[in-house]
Amino acid sequence: MHTTKFTARVVKRLPRVVSRWNSTSAEPPPAGGHLPSVATSQILRTTREHALRTPGLAFADEDASGPSRTIVGGRETRKMNTYQAVRDAMSIALAKDDTAVVFGEDVAFGGVFRCSMGLAEEFGRERVFNTPLTEQGIAGFGVGLALMGHTAIAEIQFADYIFPAFDQIVNEAAKIRYRSGGQYNVGGLTIRTPTMSVGHGGLYHSQSPEGFFMGASGLKIVIPRSPIQAKGLLLGSIRDPNPVIFMEPKILYRSAVEQVPVDDYELPLGKAEVLVPGSDLTLLTWGTPVYHCETALHMLRSPAPSLEPLIPASVRSAKVELIDLRSVLPWDVETITESVKRTGRLVIVHEAGMTAGVGAEISAEVQKRCFLKLNAPVKRVTGWDVPAALQYEKFHIPDAIRVLDAIVETLTY
Repeated sequence: MHTTKFTARVVKRLPRVVSRWNSTSAEPPPAGGHLPSVATSQILRTTREHALRTPGLAFADEDASGPSRTIVGGRETRKMNTYQAVRDAMSIALAKDDTAVVFGEDVAFGGVFRCSMGLAEEFGRERVFNTPLTEQGIAGFGVGLALMGHTAIAEIQFADYIFPAFDQIVNEAAKIRYRSGGQYNVGGLTIRTPTMSVGHGGLYHSQSPEGFFMGASGLKIVIPRSPIQAKGLLLGSIRDPNPVIFMEPKILYRSAVEQVPVDDYELPLGKAEVLVPGSDLTLLTWGTPVYHCETALHMLRSPAPSLEPLIPASVRSAKVELIDLRSVLPWDVETITESVKRTGRLVIVHEAGMTAGVGAEISAEVQKRCFLKLNAPVKRVTGWDVPAALQYEKFHIPDAIRVLDAIVETLTY
């Protein structure tokens, strides 16, 4: 009886409590916060018209020597995430090239990231097949296949495990054309591998080893940022007359979603893309950090109250030029140096460690070519020179705050 009276008293008071909770007119923040994320990025092309106007996109059934098209009629797109776009590219390559084969650890089962899902059933297990757990063997087998005139699409399950294949890639694949005086080549070899951090990959599943291959003349390295880029750049890599390491940022496999043209198309290798034009500072990156840089630019323009004292009002209106390098080797020297000569400042962002990283090579070349135009030293924002530890991965990766700090420091130098 006492319990019933107590409950009745509480129920009577509830409406007054609820009305007090709702008395404020301020809207609660969205679950993901107000800052842009990969899912809400303005860089992603989420409409058909926007997708079909991707710079550099060349459809396979169009004459490259003809005038460039600005109309987008007659082409279809489909919503895809990055792994679906990679799968679509491999499906087109297998369908159009009878010599093409896909192989690697677990690829016949769809692969750990589902990039080859259904390909074995579609094209047969003679063309899409599993290999033993031997990265050196996978690369060596790919070299032999390509030497015999096949299109070899190999997968190293994680970029962290590409090191056992280093000798086959650097000493064989990259050198065969030179070594044979042009009689032989392995241009038909493409090695796909997931790269960069995933949030909890630790020592052996979150590395970015692209810098280790920078001195391998004869090799190309490509890193896409989105589904449209992944499909076009992968098809371009498969058909390029040189061996290519195609590194796919694993955290973008599902988080990056775009409307992707369903037809066969390619995007140019060795060509950077200006994502946001600017005149005060050049911000250069590739892969996953593209989205951290976008967030940093948003924070620069509209800093949160806690950051306002740290960001001078004079730099908030700065026009920062954001560039996606896309091809790490060879990298687009002309586009980068032209931008830096205009802006006078360069910040380079990558997940790999700073020492002898890709940013070191780029900064050295920019320093040589743009020395008299520079208003500040070239700044690098990178992972720390330590292993990517499991517990502290978030603090290892260059995030938006570190990028923002580098931008402010460079602008106020």
